[in-house]
Amino acid sequence: MWTALVVTWLLTNPAAAAEAATAGSQEPLARDPAVAGAIALLDLWIGEQLAHRDLPGLSIAVVHDQEPVWAKGYGFADLVARTPATPATLYRLGSVTKLFTATAVMQLRDEGRLRLDDPVALHLPWFTVESGFGEAPEITIRHLLTHTSGLPREAAFPYWTDHVFPGREELIAALPGQRAVFAPEDRIKYSNLGMALLGEVVAAASGEPYAEYLRRHLFAPLGMSSTTVAPAAEHHRRRATSYLRRMPDGSREAFDYYDTGALAPAANGVSSVEDLARFAMLHFRDRPADGAAQVLAGSTLREMQRPHRVDDDWQGGRGLGFAIRRREGETLVLHGGWIGGNRTLFLLAPSRKVAVIVAINADDGSPGEFGFRAYDLLAPAIAAAGAPPGPPGPERPDPAWRRYLGTYTDPWHWEYEVMVLGGRLVLYEHSYPPADDPEAGVTPLEPVAEHTFRMPDGEPVVFELDAAGRVERIRRRHDYLYPLPPGPPPAAPPDPR
Repeated sequence: MWTALVVTWLLTNPAAAAEAATAGSQEPLARDPAVAGAIALLDLWIGEQLAHRDLPGLSIAVVHDQEPVWAKGYGFADLVARTPATPATLYRLGSVTKLFTATAVMQLRDEGRLRLDDPVALHLPWFTVESGFGEAPEITIRHLLTHTSGLPREAAFPYWTDHVFPGREELIAALPGQRAVFAPEDRIKYSNLGMALLGEVVAAASGEPYAEYLRRHLFAPLGMSSTTVAPAAEHHRRRATSYLRRMPDGSREAFDYYDTGALAPAANGVSSVEDLARFAMLHFRDRPADGAAQVLAGSTLREMQRPHRVDDDWQGGRGLGFAIRRREGETLVLHGGWIGGNRTLFLLAPSRKVAVIVAINADDGSPGEFGFRAYDLLAPAIAAAGAPPGPPGPERPDPAWRRYLGTYTDPWHWEYEVMVLGGRLVLYEHSYPPADDPEAGVTPLEPVAEHTFRMPDGEPVVFELDAAGRVERIRRRHDYLYPLPPGPPPAAPPDPR
């Protein structure tokens, strides 16, 4: 209810509308009414979903080009200590780490230290696996980047069972005993082993340890001061506690941290959605901006984002490090991650220059569901932001609607929000369980007379006021909704960072 009160109060004040929804953000784009309304609706929906699913914590960030549009944390980074999740909370990234490894490879390619079509063995003389595919081509760096090497998914250790990962020497010693599953270029086969080998290529070609190379040439220049692939005590102090899935009895066990050893280039990253927003901005620009270095040329970034191998159905494929997906006629570039009680999504829409980053500290969270809903709501609003206003009409909010805004309930404890969305007065119905689509609960109200509106089904909604001009109740059809106990308008919540 706190979120709803904040949103409904500040939506009556155009100067402060977006500030509430963005938890203190001062970015100009977030103050646009269309974007602020979309954020307000998304904010309500995420809070509902987190409560219904009993997820511990979630952090989200949205970027447009070089502007951080919105970032917020929900729930808790630690359930016992009741530490709030914020945009600065650190999460384990799992396979989103692969994007850092791919970026390092492309930096070294641009510097002339390697070529994508170099055989892996040219840089790693110890690299050998049993093939059995006759005249198959040698495995190259490009094959590893596009997951078309044919290598097994994992190194020959049960580390996803016992969480004991091999060190570098162990991985090298075990490699000759592994057998390729497919011939190179035969098909896409995702491989953590292949990405671990790319980390070794980075170290060999640069002459620096993999983790140190990323720190010096990627994270530091981009201002990603909280990001690492070799977490130290400081990172662990700020890292969200990892949680297993919720059990049938409602319990949720904390997951102990484990390092991924020689598989670090595939899975060991730790970062915040704030830092990943900076990484997203890199992928939308061609030159340095806001003090951040241009660690890759714009042409190279676009090379990473375009298809290098297409799925048989032509609805997806692989870029260089990225997965690529066709969705509703649009090409999206992304990578997900899942490791020990942490799930993440890094999503780019290059045509719109919109990015969404989501991190959840639970095995049963779905960052994709939250991320795509955020994208579907905010990307059109961002595209519409700044458009010249049209003639006065139903899309222009009436200042007199302010008296109607608030949270209402019925005798059975179902709650409703009256809010402004897209310049229109709407009734948002909280569902139990909450709807999968945030917009499913929105009913637009068309003004027809004083205090009287009509729903799309033609039925009336009437705000009945007392002598002081306050809403006493809402008559919806022949039933009534009542305002929750009124209180002073809440102040905007403080920035938790």
